[in-house]
Amino acid sequence: MTADPGADRAVTVAEAVGRALAGLGADHVFGVVGSGNFLLTNAMIAGGARYVAARHEGGAATMADAYARTSGRLGVLTVHQGCGLTNAMTGITEAAKSRTPMLVLAAEATTPRSNFYVDQAALACSVGAVAQRVSSASSAIDDVVRAVRRATGERRTVVLNLPLGVQAQPAGLRPAELPPASGPGGPPPPDPQAVRALASAISGARRPVFIAGRGARHARAELERLAGRCGALLATSAAANGLFTGNPWSIGISGGFASPLAADLISEADLVIGWGCTLNMWTTRHGTLIGKAATVAQVDLDAGALGVHQPIDLGVTGDVAAVAAAVTVNESPGYRSPELAARIAASVRWRDVPYQDDSGEQRIDPRTLSIRLDDLLPRERVIGVDSGNFMGYPSAYLSVPDERGFCFTQAFQSVGLGLATAIGAALAAPSRLPVAALGDGGALMGICELETVCRLRLPMVIVVYNDSGYGAEVHHFGPGGHPLDTVRFPDTDFAAIGRGFGCTALTVRRPGQLTELTNWLNGPRDTPLLIDAKVTAGRGAWWLEEAFRGH
Repeated sequence: MTADPGADRAVTVAEAVGRALAGLGADHVFGVVGSGNFLLTNAMIAGGARYVAARHEGGAATMADAYARTSGRLGVLTVHQGCGLTNAMTGITEAAKSRTPMLVLAAEATTPRSNFYVDQAALACSVGAVAQRVSSASSAIDDVVRAVRRATGERRTVVLNLPLGVQAQPAGLRPAELPPASGPGGPPPPDPQAVRALASAISGARRPVFIAGRGARHARAELERLAGRCGALLATSAAANGLFTGNPWSIGISGGFASPLAADLISEADLVIGWGCTLNMWTTRHGTLIGKAATVAQVDLDAGALGVHQPIDLGVTGDVAAVAAAVTVNESPGYRSPELAARIAASVRWRDVPYQDDSGEQRIDPRTLSIRLDDLLPRERVIGVDSGNFMGYPSAYLSVPDERGFCFTQAFQSVGLGLATAIGAALAAPSRLPVAALGDGGALMGICELETVCRLRLPMVIVVYNDSGYGAEVHHFGPGGHPLDTVRFPDTDFAAIGRGFGCTALTVRRPGQLTELTNWLNGPRDTPLLIDAKVTAGRGAWWLEEAFRGH
């Protein structure tokens, strides 16, 4: 082994911070390297972290976000000062709104005369992230530890600004002398009185429904145990899709993606509990899924999240698993019966709901496409979904093995994050087949990261639901007689683009043309597979029609 030539010298702040972060468990770091974050990033690599180079900072931010969501570990992003951070802001905003534990390492120009100068702290705070700074050489390690603790302990996205002048100073520590950093303590226990009130509400319910959100993804066992005692049905927000896969009382996603049966069952509940779930307009269909006489409770680690989107009768602050474990109720059949079990088994999935297939010779119905993909793709999959009119089809029709099989970066509703989402998720779940579900608009926005997929040799299936336009706007404004020239485009040959990047690619207009997918799955999978699916564009997605009506 070759000795480290710098092992006997004092390190700079940039190097000390990088080594410390690797020691704190930052095993993957995503970014685009420039002069301001070059030494820091190399120090993280030297400390054992894997660096994943993206082609754009916006993609890097979303990769870090998706990696954190899928792995349950800290997401780390490294960017250049000024423009590197501004390029990443959409992805950072998505992470901040989703309460993703993510650390953004942002080099910082502190002199207003610098071309790179922006008020980076104000920029971070404006999108809901936490702004912190490495303020001096002597405090650098403590500043880093504090930032990591806040990101992981409070589930926050923290922008840690590293002034260029401070980065260059000697840290006064050799690499071997860097102090270990202890992890954050756990959340405080829930209030016993609030837990008893929740238990009383559950005991008095005849048709309880649990809706689990992203904050409950670690609490399947506790929620299933409690639901079993009180006879509750189990649903999730879109972000927690897959949490109850395999449970016979799971009714899938609540909200706009809910199947007709699931929507009926939720709306007939006399008690709805959001577990780590904001109960926002998407999860409740603007509140219409909540019956007028239903009691609504919410459990969340953040007291400030209680009742923000949906009026509630009872709020409990605390970790979902801890609260569910603390609730004591007598056994009751609740909502459950043999007849209902049979109905759920037969028709709770969207693919079991009859529909008129609109496929023709030149375009395939996105429902037909999604059902066929669900049949062909292996069960062990992780799916990243972009935003747009199409997104309900992969979300509702493609099954996932568990809560780690679905990554949904939609809190900011930005188009163009889907491909980067799938990359981050793929690296967090290397034993699973990664699937990117994109619209044509989002695919073109994030197309530069197709090079990243190919460079990393990810065995990814990339499906472009291609209707040659921004479908949400087409179907929202078209019925009103508005001209649609600004949101319709000539057809894009994504298969040709994919081959240019190094993908295997095929164009699909009919179900039978998915044969090549089977061949690819049976082969070495040594290149990504891009499917340019020419989907029908005659109608808007059901969930979007409801959203536009405000129902």
